[in-house]
Amino acid sequence: MWEAFRCCTKPLMNSITGQSNQLPMSAYLNQIKPWVTVICISYNHEDYVEEALRSVVEQTYPNVELIVIDNGSTDGSVGRITRFVQQHPATRFLKNSVNLGLNRGFNQGLALASGRYVVDLSADDVLLPNRLAQQVDLFERLAGPYAVVFSNAAYINERGHQTAIHYPVDSEGRALVKVPTGDVFRHVLDSYFICTPTMMMRRDVLNELGGYDETLSYEDFDFWVRSSRLYYYAYQDEILTLKRQLPTSLSAQIAFPDNLLLPSTLAVCHKAFNCCHTPAEFRALARRIRQFIRKAFYAEQFDLALQFGELLTNIERPGVLTTVILNLSRLQPPVNRLYRQYLRYKRVHRPNHHQVKFV
Repeated sequence: MWEAFRCCTKPLMNSITGQSNQLPMSAYLNQIKPWVTVICISYNHEDYVEEALRSVVEQTYPNVELIVIDNGSTDGSVGRITRFVQQHPATRFLKNSVNLGLNRGFNQGLALASGRYVVDLSADDVLLPNRLAQQVDLFERLAGPYAVVFSNAAYINERGHQTAIHYPVDSEGRALVKVPTGDVFRHVLDSYFICTPTMMMRRDVLNELGGYDETLSYEDFDFWVRSSRLYYYAYQDEILTLKRQLPTSLSAQIAFPDNLLLPSTLAVCHKAFNCCHTPAEFRALARRIRQFIRKAFYAEQFDLALQFGELLTNIERPGVLTTVILNLSRLQPPVNRLYRQYLRYKRVHRPNHHQVKFV
């Protein structure tokens, strides 16, 4: 199913960044720094994958392992990656003959990873040069059960132009909102506040959790629920990543009737329900479920909306608006086309709008 192009054992690991300097003791100091594994998943990212991979090579951090998985691309992605590997032979390249899905592809890379820390890099995103150095430095200074470091990010479009910033910032680039840190379990239930590609994760935690859940169509919400119940998260108040937003991005597919994101989300909500301990956590999950009921309704996944409603009744009695939406779901009105027209209108008239909700 897949083919390994590069393989090297840990004692012979060569950093993709090729960092070197002539300062006394620098070779020794670099050697004892923890390794970071960047796992880059590519699927039809011909226009962006080389920029993503170059951003790994250009890191200022000395010890970086790069594993690239192409997930059955049908465009020219494999040719672009192959050319990059020829220029940077320390890269480990796996080529899948078919698309195995993001989560299974990532787990392939995780099985080969040697780094203490892991970064999941989409082939259309970009790491800023100091990203890994700053995140490793923070990780190494943390005391306590921290599993994830995450940061702020700038959003870019297909042409690489900045369109928004994940957390609004002041004139010095510091977030204007209070970002949850430490025990964030309730917060990840309540809202999407972590910009996924900014995360650096401990590899031992990923292995303990069994990697990403391969039965799901996406990874982040599930990983947040499972890991934040057991471990802490640390926010780093810097813009360290450029996240590309495209009309074809996975997150944009949630408005379509045949999307697989909402069924996966229902499975994660059931996991979250079993992880909740306090009334505040159950209330946070209830608020999130009400959002997903609306999304499933607008996507005309009416049976799914009713299943979300059943889970909600295990926490609270649905309010008036939610009850109306659930009753309408039984009638199955054709709402999806109108909903997608509304989303297109929003994109045209509020192209730079990005809001992070905190509760």
